[in-house]
Amino acid sequence: MTKKIIFFTILLAVLYSGYRLLPLFYRSNIEIITEKQDDLKNITNTIIPQATNPIPSATPDYYLIKTAFIPQAPEKNWDQPWQDSCEEAALLTVDYYYKNLHPDVSTIKQDILNMITFETSQSMTHDINLSQMSLVANDYLSYNSEILVDPTIQDLKDQIVKDYPIVVPANGKILYQENKYFKNGGPYYHNLVILGFDDSKQQFIVHDVGTQFGAYFHYSYDLLIESIHDFPSSGVKEDINSGIKQVLILIK
Repeated sequence: MTKKIIFFTILLAVLYSGYRLLPLFYRSNIEIITEKQDDLKNITNTIIPQATNPIPSATPDYYLIKTAFIPQAPEKNWDQPWQDSCEEAALLTVDYYYKNLHPDVSTIKQDILNMITFETSQSMTHDINLSQMSLVANDYLSYNSEILVDPTIQDLKDQIVKDYPIVVPANGKILYQENKYFKNGGPYYHNLVILGFDDSKQQFIVHDVGTQFGAYFHYSYDLLIESIHDFPSSGVKEDINSGIKQVLILIK
């Protein structure tokens, strides 16, 4: 009997202690769960995507390729073949740039004459179109070439920032509106090389091989785009506005 009393006394003590400790157990677990929830909120807050700044345009506002200026009449003699050697001077502008050359007048003169000799061997005349200039670039100067048809302002910028000078066949009468260094109102058919651009002035920067003041000359975007015309298929310079709007890229 005494043992039973002792057993029940111990049992009651254990049950009573458990009863007293139960709220503490629940409260402790509730506190742990609350802490875990707070931690989860903090983690969630740290992984919420933050607003990012927009990616800047790949095209800068200003860009310029610097290279030697190659006039089509290096000795300022405008008799033939110099009167119609803008194509050769434009191609040599790009060639000298890629080779990092700054030739003297006698070298420029001889290189133009050598190129004309090659063109004559290919049955080309004084005025050559862009396809023929591409052939000269490929077979005589050993470059790859690409013709861009109906280029936009952005198309031209995209080539310039890749450090590709652009050979442009143009209506010189249109260019004359902004380049009064031309004589007789400007040539019907002309070639120049785009080397850069300046958005602040809305202008392309070119080496215009047709005047002694053509180094880094500026033409407005719209006017230069308007002037682009290849030599007309009729073979008549005065038909220049019927020429295809296309430009030539030489690639090393």
